[in-house]
Amino acid sequence: MTGVEALFVDANVFMYLAGSDPVLRTRCREALRAADEQEMALVTSAEVLQEILHRYSALDRPDDARVVYDSATAICSDIVPITERETERALELLLRHSRLPARDALHVATMETNGIHRILSADRHFDRLEAVERVDPADLARPA
Repeated sequence: MTGVEALFVDANVFMYLAGSDPVLRTRCREALRAADEQEMALVTSAEVLQEILHRYSALDRPDDARVVYDSATAICSDIVPITERETERALELLLRHSRLPARDALHVATMETNGIHRILSADRHFDRLEAVERVDPADLARPA
């Protein structure tokens, strides 16, 4: 990821983009538009895609899983894999940050592996980690 600023996109952004809350849906749509206008490389991971599938499967909404999955893969310029390296690093993060959810630890590990320092996410637990900068969709969506 050289030359262009990369922004990791968390699952909640894609889910809110397709969700029923008009405020969250608009914020996420505008944030993604702003990122595109700023020529940021939008990146996500295979784990984020799995999270989308898991959530909609648990809700017995497979058609929504397809829509959100397709949206995520269309929006992001790169879908990075998860390997043993990322899971090992995620474990290290979990051991140091007891309240960090496992999926979020894996996202951070994946970002580190790929040299990405910023995450577009509504999840505030990323704010406790020095390794990443969370960009709230509401902040990116605001005009300068």
